[in-house]
Amino acid sequence: MHALRPLLRKSLNLFAASLACAALLAPHAASAEALLLIEADSGKVLQADNATIPWYPASVTKIMTAYVTLKAVKDGRLTLDTLLTVSPIAASQSPSKMGFRPGTQLTVDNALKMMMVKSANDMAVVLAEGVGGSIDGFSAMMNDTAKKLGMTQTSYVNPNGLPADGQITSARDLGILARSFLRDLPEYEYFVHIPAIRFGKRVTGNFNKLIGRYPGADGFKTGFICASGYNLVASATRNGRRLIAVVLGANSGTARAVKAAQLLERGFAQDNLTWLRPSLGTVENLVPVDASPPNLRDEMCGGQRKRPASDDDDALIAANGGTSGSASATGGEAQVTFFTAGLQPPLMKASELMASPPAAAEPVLVYTGPTRTGPALIAAVAADADQQAASKPRGKKSRVAKKPDAADRPKDGGKDANTKTAAVKPDAKPAGAKNNGKSDGKNDAKGDPKSEPKTAAKPAAPKHAAAKHDAAAKSADKPAASGDQKPAKPKAATKPAAKPANNG
Repeated sequence: MHALRPLLRKSLNLFAASLACAALLAPHAASAEALLLIEADSGKVLQADNATIPWYPASVTKIMTAYVTLKAVKDGRLTLDTLLTVSPIAASQSPSKMGFRPGTQLTVDNALKMMMVKSANDMAVVLAEGVGGSIDGFSAMMNDTAKKLGMTQTSYVNPNGLPADGQITSARDLGILARSFLRDLPEYEYFVHIPAIRFGKRVTGNFNKLIGRYPGADGFKTGFICASGYNLVASATRNGRRLIAVVLGANSGTARAVKAAQLLERGFAQDNLTWLRPSLGTVENLVPVDASPPNLRDEMCGGQRKRPASDDDDALIAANGGTSGSASATGGEAQVTFFTAGLQPPLMKASELMASPPAAAEPVLVYTGPTRTGPALIAAVAADADQQAASKPRGKKSRVAKKPDAADRPKDGGKDANTKTAAVKPDAKPAGAKNNGKSDGKNDAKGDPKSEPKTAAKPAAPKHAAAKHDAAAKSADKPAASGDQKPAKPKAATKPAAKPANNG
């Protein structure tokens, strides 16, 4: 009997480990999110939770837009230096966007960088029209490519992921797409991990918060619409081994980054535990689920949220010390603690991942017009900066002039949400004044008419009507001038915060 005890103890330990492994790998059908972790080279699935449930992709759609565009470049149908023109349709896209006027020209290279870093919806349409002739023509190319790659749950109707019923994918298909990008377009891989871009005087950091924060992070793309929640496809490399994580339906921009980091961390720690884990096969072999995509609009953008959600959410979990809401943010760390303890390093905490700004990196210059180098490039960047400055004084002189400078400070500190709201406004406004479409028109309708009654009311106030001296009459004119500026101050402060609610 005594001789059997060591064998029995070993068997019980293996059984407990197996149960823990099964709990870790079991799909969480009730959870309003989908998770996937795969090896980039082999496609081996390391974790899959709801990975084959259809989902609205939002701006992770732009991975396919970049893939189709760069495949056309690789096949010689155009070059990175090819000039494309901003059409009225492109200029009318909802934010996030660059906000260029119709007729503006820029290269494929610059359009790709703006699209992948800033998630510019107008640049996605510029590329689509340049490569496919139209949005519909390019969408057909996207669908044909998806079919060839084995993305059986995916359909596209636009190149940027703005809300559309027919725009559907799954974590499984996004894993297949990310693998295909790395396999088929290795020479253009840098487009998926640019840390920041500089356009004129404005610097925009990558919305993928893992870039520059998580060790080894080297791609891909974020996405958000109300119906989908916060999505992220991310990759990282450690000791020559590259993993791809997909997170769909997270409840904030920070949460999706944390979840992706923890998926990657688990994957890199599995080298010595593969014998404990049942094989899940390859990503292509995951069985699709025939269902409708969940609609998370009420949860993500309903009245219970303290502020409108955006693709670049700055509500840092680290601000709460990683405690408030940590269970949802970390993907249920507590449920697997007994399994991970002693077998792999502790999982990364939100505070450790997000407390510090991203590593310092020189932003990549982007500009309008043809490809330039040397003095010509410097002149092009200066011209774009001058155009930005010239577009500022449009009824909001004092406030808008200060906003880009105020935006630069949080950018350097890693607070991307504030930079985004400040950055979108200067470029989007001049384009919206004459040429922008419905989205900008709605924002303008909300803002400008409100300020006009206020400016008219101030000079007509009883104080000026009761004035007894000529000097008081002169002072009545002065508030009229300042009145044009005062309403602009709260408008510039509040308007951008609501604007990103429709971001792709």
